[in-house]
Parts: sequence; structure tokens; C-alpha cells
Amino acid sequence: MVVGEIASSVDLLVIGGGPGGYAAALHGARLGRQVTLVERNSLGGVCLNVGCIPSKALIEVADAVAFPGRVAGWGVSATTSLDMAAVREHLTGIVADLTGGVERLLDRAGVTVLHGEARFSRPNRVAVEHGATVEHLEFRHAVVATGSRPIGLPDLPLDGGRVVGSADLLFADVLPDELVLVGGGYVGVELGCAFAKLGSRVTIVEAEDRVLPGFDDRISRSVTRGLRRLGVGLFCGHKALGIEDDGLRVTGPGGEAVLPADTVAVVVGRRPNSDTVGIAVTGASVDEHGLVMVDPQRRATDTVFAIGDLTAGPALAHKATAEAEVAVDAACDRPNAFDPTCVPMVVFGDPQVMTVGLSEAEVRATGLDAYAHRFPFSASGRAHTLGDTEGFVTVVADGVGTVLGIQAVGSHVAELAGEAALAVETAATVEDVAGTIHAHPTLGEAIAEAAQGLAGRPLHSD
Repeated sequence: MVVGEIASSVDLLVIGGGPGGYAAALHGARLGRQVTLVERNSLGGVCLNVGCIPSKALIEVADAVAFPGRVAGWGVSATTSLDMAAVREHLTGIVADLTGGVERLLDRAGVTVLHGEARFSRPNRVAVEHGATVEHLEFRHAVVATGSRPIGLPDLPLDGGRVVGSADLLFADVLPDELVLVGGGYVGVELGCAFAKLGSRVTIVEAEDRVLPGFDDRISRSVTRGLRRLGVGLFCGHKALGIEDDGLRVTGPGGEAVLPADTVAVVVGRRPNSDTVGIAVTGASVDEHGLVMVDPQRRATDTVFAIGDLTAGPALAHKATAEAEVAVDAACDRPNAFDPTCVPMVVFGDPQVMTVGLSEAEVRATGLDAYAHRFPFSASGRAHTLGDTEGFVTVVADGVGTVLGIQAVGSHVAELAGEAALAVETAATVEDVAGTIHAHPTLGEAIAEAAQGLAGRPLHSD
């Protein structure tokens, strides 16, 4: 059945129920707007359902499987076994709990949730398809948070069996014997570490000359060492040519080779979903990469706002959530702008990576004087108690002592991102950080120790 062209009026329309979309809906409801949220799949979006959350849960499972090897030198003998079907049930349960929580929050806030595919038909109207039914909605304001989708490779079409995306790999019932990951960014690194610990023989193929090509060289080198310790094969500077009976054919500086693979996962990046929602119909400008042009209030037109993966910047859930509040405030004539000093980046590999703000090289590239001190975890009491002293924390400052960046590599360093971001965002000085008493023994002390070194009074490092 197709409903006629008569449209229902809505006040604040949110398209997309991921971290940005549901945050926008909840904030709009708090400000007294009548909010309608349209989601084509499950609430929570890619991050909660098939991305950030289940991947981190799988990483915890992998760490548990690898636990005997970690504690063998502590006088502890342990064994583990793995049931991938039970692991899948575990991941599914975590996702269900969290999506259910989002659903309850929206319900309590009075947000109307429509399940269907929304597409702009006019500058102030969308058509929402649910099966054979089409409903038309005219809005006062709209926040578009339709996220992104994986980039495919023409020579490696996904078949849901031997060639898969990250989502299918996460929820697999059978552990691959030979897994090749095409893409050495943060997704490839995280999944490579996890599946190597679970017992797969893992190879990463990356077109650039190193893994994590967008990160500082020192960080990339540390992660490379970690991958090699886990037995992960690295084919950097190589491109995938196609799947064959024997495996994945690749080409690189040394010519062509076939990598054994019973499963190939394509994880080369993501593409904005600006085309699927037809946002250009509203008059919004979309660049050649599919990114929607917005002002600091995330405004794409007078009445349409775009947030999250649709806009420039890192495609991260926490960026989308922060942008959501700005967009809704602007729609409600409240002063706000998205102008963060930093957006934290974390990689849950082995070792973990945390980077906030600018590296020493990036500061120098701006023409400013740059000063940095690196505190090694080999000098950290907490790192020793955890049994992992690989890695470091680096604090970077300008010539007047303002902290411009903090980077860390090592076990559990993702948990330092909040303090690091606060220091950079509030323009804390080296003395502010060095003079703040940190609890002992914690990994957070490493930030203070690095700042003390930068201030010229190192305690546990040279």
C-alpha cells in the first residue's frame, strides 16, 4: 500500500538512530521539541550493533583466550577453550542489552520512533518507506545522521562466505583458520590482534607502506612490533587483486603472491551515506567524497543539519554525539558551535593506542616551537604489576608550555583519553599537569611523569 502525497507535520525530524541520531533526539526532547526519529535498521546504528561495541567485546574474549600465555611467568598455570557459537551469543546479548537501553531512553523522552528508509523528496519533506508503505513527513527542522557504509573493492565483492565485511567476521560461528584482512587501518589492526589471539593465522594487506598510516610513525612502529609478536603477517605496500581457489592474490614491490585464506575480510574504510538519504535535494552541498558541507552549527541549509560520518573529520561515534548537541541547540536558537580543540582517537589493538591533539612533528609543521617528553612504561610501577611494560606516554607542548597533544601506546592506554583530551581542550600547561597529584600506582601517573620531564624535573625517567 502507498500512502498518498498528503504529508504529516513533524517538529524536529532526526534521520538515523546511531550515536549521533539518538543523542540528537534525546537532546531535542529535553529542550521541549516534539521529536520524530526514523531508523531503517536497529537503534544504535553501526557502532552499537556491528561495530564499536561487539568488536571491543570480541577483543575482551580474545584477551581471555590469550590469558594463560600472559600469566605463565607469574607462577599461574591456566588453560582456556573457545566456543565461537557461545561467543556470538555473548556478543549478541551485549548488543541487545544496549539497544534495548537506547529504546527505553527514547520512549521515556517521548520520542516517536519510525522504522523505515527515509529519503528527501523536497527541501522540507521526506518519504519514509516501510515495506510496501510510504509515509510523507514535512519537518520544521531535520538532523541527518545516516552515518556511513563500508567501502567495497570491485575485485573483492562480498559474498557473505569467503569474502566478508567486518560485521560478518565479528559474528562468525566458526573461527577462520587462515584470515586475511584487506586494510591496515584501526579496524584491521583491532581485528587482526583479536583473531590472532583467538587462534587464526592472520595476515594484513595494506596499500600504504605501514599499518595505521594516518598515525605518528613511532606509534605505527610500536603497533607493527605488537602485530609481529602475535604472529600476524604484514604485507604493507601491497594491493589485493582478487580471490582464487588457493587464497588472495596480491601485488607489491616484490611482484605477485597468493596468500592462503579461507576467509578474506575487506576493511578498507567507509563512505558517507549522503546519497542514500538524498540530502542534496534539500539544497545541501555534497563534495566528491560524499561529505556534506556544514557550518560550525552543523547547518547544511537553513533548516537541515548534518552530523557524524556525513561531515568532515574522523568517523567516530563520540564526534557524532558531540555534534548532535550543537546541531539541536542551533535548531532551537541556542548559542553553540562545534569547534573542538581535539577529538580523541583510540585503537584497541595490542598494544592499544591513544592520541589526542597534535604530535611533536605536527606542532612544528604549524611553525610553532615544539617540546616533548616521552615517559616509558618500563619505568611505570603499574605497568610492571600488569605484566606489560611495552609502550610510552608522550606529552607535547609549545614554547610557552601549553599542552598541545598527548600520545600513548601500551596496555590499557585507551582509558587515558579522557584526561588527555581535558588537558588539551582546556589549554592546560605542562605545570598544571605535572602539579596535579595522580593516584599511585596507576597508568595515569605516566601523563604526570611525562609532564614533569617536560618541565625539567623528571622523577622516574631521564
